[in-house]
Formats: sequence, structure tokens, C-alpha cells
Amino acid sequence: MKLDNIPQIQNIESDNFFLLAGPCAIEGEEMALRIAEKVVKITSDLKIPYVFKGSFKKANRSRIDSFTGIGDEKALKILRKVSETFGVPTVTDIHTAEDAAKAAEFVDILQIPAFLVRQTDLVVAAAETGKTVNLKKGQFMSPEAMQHAVKKVLDSDNENAMITDRGTMFGYQDMVVDFRGIPTMKQYATTILDVTHSLQQPNQTSGVTGGRPDMIETIARAGIVTGVDGLFIETHFDPANAKSDGANMLHLDYLEKLMSNLVAIKQTVNKL
Repeated sequence: MKLDNIPQIQNIESDNFFLLAGPCAIEGEEMALRIAEKVVKITSDLKIPYVFKGSFKKANRSRIDSFTGIGDEKALKILRKVSETFGVPTVTDIHTAEDAAKAAEFVDILQIPAFLVRQTDLVVAAAETGKTVNLKKGQFMSPEAMQHAVKKVLDSDNENAMITDRGTMFGYQDMVVDFRGIPTMKQYATTILDVTHSLQQPNQTSGVTGGRPDMIETIARAGIVTGVDGLFIETHFDPANAKSDGANMLHLDYLEKLMSNLVAIKQTVNKL
């Protein structure tokens, strides 16, 4: 697979899926570099094209006392340092049109959160930076509806759009992945499966989101078999004490085995 829709790594030839992985939020420089170093080693050994993921701020919080970040510029500079240190592209999510130009100075891919993917001003602002735009499918949207979000990027003279499926709301406190949507969305753009957010269990009572990390490999395997181009996985060396989304993150110690298993499945799928 030639990653034409991701200019920052388009020269990497690979028959593998690619991986967006990292912590939910940037909590500090040491933690970001520690996670990146481990993931870079794993993906290099397995020849998986890699993009480091980290939110420079968290705007979508259930409660006002939830962690939102260490400061925008400080976190963005850490993302830049990760890229410069390990030679990998980076992705972060933005929440306002003003965020787009600011974040584009530091990262390679701008991500539009699922709850905001219908916000035209935000999508257009991201597209106009010239950066690759990763559009997360709204939990309330059909796969077919994502063609319109992609078209907003294309109509802004930016051909570098990706779609990430992060599950669909099932009742009030659960998510499901409809794998029928993967081939549908691949008609519109490079398509990624966000494994860990698909396993979130929003808790409107306590305001603290739960999750099913025990199902990470199950969902990831199904995604590879269904033909996703890439996977999105949040990982941390201490999920229980992570400042955001720890309940559904993959422990960093388990990432290598998971990736090895998925590469084996991908190799089998490639032979079919």
C-alpha cells in the first residue's frame, strides 16, 4: 500500500495497515517521548507505518473538573519534539477554527473530533492549512454521510482526507462498530478504525467514561479482516492513572503482541 493520502509518509511502501497510536492527551514531555519510543520500536520491527497521536487539549469533557491539558503551546511543542526526535508524523485533534492554523504549525495531520465533524467552518479551516485532515465519523452518523465531510475537504482544494470510524452510539451508554461501513467509507477516502474509542462506555451518571479494553484485539482483528487501511489505538504505560480515557486505553506492554498478531492476520488477508 502506498500511503498517497498521507503526504508525510507517502514514500513508505508497505503491505501492512498503518497505525495512529499514542496517549489520549499530552500529559508531559517525558511521558510522550517514552510512549513514542516504545511504539516506534515496535512498528519499525514489524514494518508498520506509524503516526504518533496525542491531543494537545481536551475540549470535550463530561465534567468541568476533568483534565483538559497542560497548556496549548506547551503540548504542541512536545508533539513537535516527538516528530523531530523519532522522525515520525504526528496527529492531534482540533476543536475550533482558530485551532487549525495554530496546530498546523506543529503537527502533520489535523483531526476533527466525531462530535464536531459536521461543523463546516472547522472542517474547512483544517483543510485550508494544507495538512492531511482526519475526519472522525460522528457516533450519530451513517457511513454514507461521511462522503459530505470528505467533500468539504476536497472542495477546499485539499485532496488529503481520511475517515476514522469510532463506533456508533447504541443506546445511552454503549458503542458498536458496524463493519459494513468500512467498505462504504473506503469509497470516499482512506479509512481507519479507532479501536479504543469504539469500546468506550460513556457514563452520564458519574461523568467518567468507562470502557472495554478486553475487547481491543477482537475489534482490531475484525477491522483488519474487513479491510481498514489503518488502525487508531490509544495506549499508555499506566492507563489506570492516565489523565484522560484510561478506562479504554491499551496498556503499552500489550501493544507488541497485538501488533504481531494483527500483522499475521493482514498477511493472510493479503493472500486471499
